[in-house]
Amino acid sequence: MSKGPQFIKYIIPVIQVLRDMGGSASSSEATDAVIELMQVPEDALELTNKNGQSKVRNQIAWARQYLVFGGYIDASARGVWSLTEKGLQENLNDLEPYNLYKPIQESLKEELQAKKQSRESRESLVELNDDSDDSEDELLDPQESQLLPVLKSLSPEGFERLCQRLLREYGFQNVKVLGRTGDGGIDGEGILEINPLISFKVIFQCKRHQGSVGTGMIRDFRGAMIGRADKGIFLTTGTFTMDAKREAVRDGANPIELVDGEKLVYMFERLELGVKPRIVYEVDSDFFKEYR
Repeated sequence: MSKGPQFIKYIIPVIQVLRDMGGSASSSEATDAVIELMQVPEDALELTNKNGQSKVRNQIAWARQYLVFGGYIDASARGVWSLTEKGLQENLNDLEPYNLYKPIQESLKEELQAKKQSRESRESLVELNDDSDDSEDELLDPQESQLLPVLKSLSPEGFERLCQRLLREYGFQNVKVLGRTGDGGIDGEGILEINPLISFKVIFQCKRHQGSVGTGMIRDFRGAMIGRADKGIFLTTGTFTMDAKREAVRDGANPIELVDGEKLVYMFERLELGVKPRIVYEVDSDFFKEYR
């Protein structure tokens, strides 16, 4: 693609995978599907921007954002990417990503100028030039942009204790942090009670990480699980490679639940643990039309 920022190459693939998935998917499912469709190599997925965010995943998020601006994806459902009727019916052979991007970008520039680049507008919209490399610009929800760096800044011991608290809040009993014993990466254990008659032991690992967790760490963790627990949880402030995700659910092996930075943020928000909800009102212009 000769012109425009790098993310526009993902615009059509995002629509394609959402159509294949029935019109909607969680953000992580859709992103993984785009990576699979585009056959993005693992070494590219390892690349991060200055804030520790995956460049590829960030670019896919920007593609989704411009599809929202263009009316192809519904902006209302948080954490879910859902095609609008326009997104479902658009002929992708006629859709030129740069032609979609350019007028939206010009409109955003005008909006920024009209608001005199107030602090609010600068924080909510990142300005991209036609030939810029957008990979250094984060595209995160306000809560994520505030919470994720805080989680990454914690000490390893502090992050372990925070994960202990999080698991307790989600119903785990007898949650213990085992300390730095070098025992195959096991940082703690707990009991999850399904009902008064059924419970099982879970071990967990906490990785305060900037980049991606690879297959090797998942295999080592599973090896440490043998004979100790039927289920494992791997929590990280970073991301997991595609191979690591496949390894976690490999047939014939004990399953490992993967919790990346995005999911961590969601879990904290759901509990309102360490975050405070904020109500933001947006003006409904249509409501006021009859009064003009």
